Amino acid sequence: MTLIQTFHGNATNGTELTAVYAEQPAANVAFALVFPGNDLPRLVHWGRPLAAPATVIDMFDAQMPQRVSGALDYTSWPSVLPTQSESWIGATRFDVRRDGVELFCKFAVSNITAETVAAGKTYVMGEKDGYPNWSVADEPKQTPTVTVTAEDEEQHVKLIWTCELDETGLIRQNAEVVNTGEDQLEVGKIELAFTVPADANEILTTTGHHLRERSPQRQDFTLGRFAKASMAGRPDFDATLLLSVGEKGFGFTHGNVYSAHVAWSGNSVLSAERLPYTSGVIGGGEVLFGGEISLANGESYTTPWLIGSYGEGLNEVAARFHSYIRRVHRDWLAEHNIAPKPRPVILNTWEAVYFNHDYDTLTALADKAVESGVERFVVDDGWFGSRRDDTSGLGDWQIAQDVWPDGPKSLKALADYVHAKGMEFGLWFEPEMVNSDSDVARNHPDWILSPTTGRLPLQGRTQQVLDLTNPDAFDYIYGCMDQLVGELGIDYIKWDHNKLVTEPGSRRSGRPAVHAQTLAVYNIFKGLKTAHPGLEIESCSSGGGRVDLGILEHADRIWVSDCVDPVERADIQRYTSLLVPPAMMGEHVGASPAHSTQRATSQELRMAMAFFGHMGIEWNLLKEPDEALAKLAVWVAEFKKHRDWFAIDTCVHADSNDPAVRLDGMVMPNRDAAIYRFTQLTTSQTYPAAPVHLPGLDPERTYRVSPLDPSLDLTGLTNGQSTLGWWNEEGVVLTGEALQRYGIRPPSLHPQQAVLLKAVALS
Repeated sequence: MTLIQTFHGNATNGTELTAVYAEQPAANVAFALVFPGNDLPRLVHWGRPLAAPATVIDMFDAQMPQRVSGALDYTSWPSVLPTQSESWIGATRFDVRRDGVELFCKFAVSNITAETVAAGKTYVMGEKDGYPNWSVADEPKQTPTVTVTAEDEEQHVKLIWTCELDETGLIRQNAEVVNTGEDQLEVGKIELAFTVPADANEILTTTGHHLRERSPQRQDFTLGRFAKASMAGRPDFDATLLLSVGEKGFGFTHGNVYSAHVAWSGNSVLSAERLPYTSGVIGGGEVLFGGEISLANGESYTTPWLIGSYGEGLNEVAARFHSYIRRVHRDWLAEHNIAPKPRPVILNTWEAVYFNHDYDTLTALADKAVESGVERFVVDDGWFGSRRDDTSGLGDWQIAQDVWPDGPKSLKALADYVHAKGMEFGLWFEPEMVNSDSDVARNHPDWILSPTTGRLPLQGRTQQVLDLTNPDAFDYIYGCMDQLVGELGIDYIKWDHNKLVTEPGSRRSGRPAVHAQTLAVYNIFKGLKTAHPGLEIESCSSGGGRVDLGILEHADRIWVSDCVDPVERADIQRYTSLLVPPAMMGEHVGASPAHSTQRATSQELRMAMAFFGHMGIEWNLLKEPDEALAKLAVWVAEFKKHRDWFAIDTCVHADSNDPAVRLDGMVMPNRDAAIYRFTQLTTSQTYPAAPVHLPGLDPERTYRVSPLDPSLDLTGLTNGQSTLGWWNEEGVVLTGEALQRYGIRPPSLHPQQAVLLKAVALS
């Protein structure tokens, strides 16, 4: 099958045209570009594959705007990189300067290469003993790829633009800018674009703050510019994982949706913009401080990938990102000869003991953890230097002898004890930060990012940021971590990042350093994981402050939020899953009342909310009664039955007119079975709650729907005055069509309760 084709022709005005059409039939996605003359390409189609690809050559005449009064002689029709040379008069998207003077570039395309690149592995999913089993196909991954070389010869700037249609259906584009002149070329911003249809008239993004990350917000896609910038050296809590536009009212299961994401962990922007004269565009890119990227003759800068995802509803959009990042991690394991393993159930000690470390307490906690089914025991902050609270010691990555003295009660002894119990051992680090009250800060003040030698940036949590672009600082951090991983037998690192990166001047280079700092972080991740095969690293950033495909290509999971309150987590996790597959989302059963909100919730709700992701525990089990621990062990055991499938299942969310309820699920790739969670957050207008739709099933097949075993007993959860007819082991048999269109009546639950149910195909 031809995945990419090139066509030639002429417009009615005589302009020579080149059209490129690319598709991934298995992903049910295609795009088309048209190059008018030697101009940069216009995106003329993005959606389902076309029945007659050759017709894309006529899309130039079909979509070309007429000249109108009061405008320029050429009405703007934005390319993949709109500039004023093509009459774009919106926000500047290509910002380069020489000697402080902005250049107005007009790029002339000199070469177009449209080809299928056969590189990387293609995986085939089978089953072994009832669990998914991956094998590598003989055929390599086939990626339709367009590479364009263009140049402004007068101003000595070359552009190499690349666009790929991944097998998942994601479109990836980036640009390399080359300085072909003698003087320095400074790069400020390169904001690539996707053109979207006129009926994409509503914008969905996420906002938030610490303990309330990724809260959805919508607004009309009106004339003008909507932008979400992240300028804290990380995406931060307010960052939107995706900028999505679509038909008014689009949801998880319906409406054409077009989403953009910048795969970068530093400063960036995502935007949607529409001018009175032109089609709307969405896009984004890295944002650079002045002097951060300065190119000598022959040097180049390459943007992060701008990634686009199309789908009928947000579920399909998200599934493409999930498939992509899962394959990236399969590739890593295969390349390093590491056998994949199920996601180990975690206990993290933070909300159990905070800074109060001692051998006897933590070994006792480890004993309780094993009894509950825990497989990975993670010691959090407080094990090093003078770190008895959050005001000192950060950066001094040597084991604190007053807390963990050498001998039978050392940190090494604890690690050995944990390993002897059959668990993995994990340890917390915050490698990028330093307390002013630390030996590192006192001995190496030049290692701290700061605007001047005489002034430090505003502190955050009594922290400053280490300059990892300084080779000495980099080597110190990497060396400490590398040594401890080897000496203690660390299996897992929880990598935290609490301080916003502001005024990020490097004393070594005299320039802002966010770009280079981000690359340094990636390099430490890669270096440690290569040096210690099987080591896994979690990206935690005050919870969910650094969540993007850049870090996700290196991290094995993210800590979604410091808030483990299940009521808050219902939407935090739901909207995080727009980008992140649930198996990479740390979801922990916490205490009640929750430490972050003081809200009291049932143990059932807390366990159900943690069930679909990378399940863990953030709870002092030493203080809990045996009944609670026995119940926890039942749910952990149930999670283990399904986690291998959860790691590859399609994550789905149902739309509902009732803001009080949530229906979320995981559907097997072959749609043989699914598990859903129904959550009653508050009371509903309807009493009992209305039927809920079960998305993702095959409409032509028949399913038996019944409660998952731990949710069979509704005692204490329901306010119903009679039994629910199907809530028993036998359940009820319905078609996938009926379950998706008309739904099924959930139990009438008290507020802040949740239950799990399953749908198993009979035909």
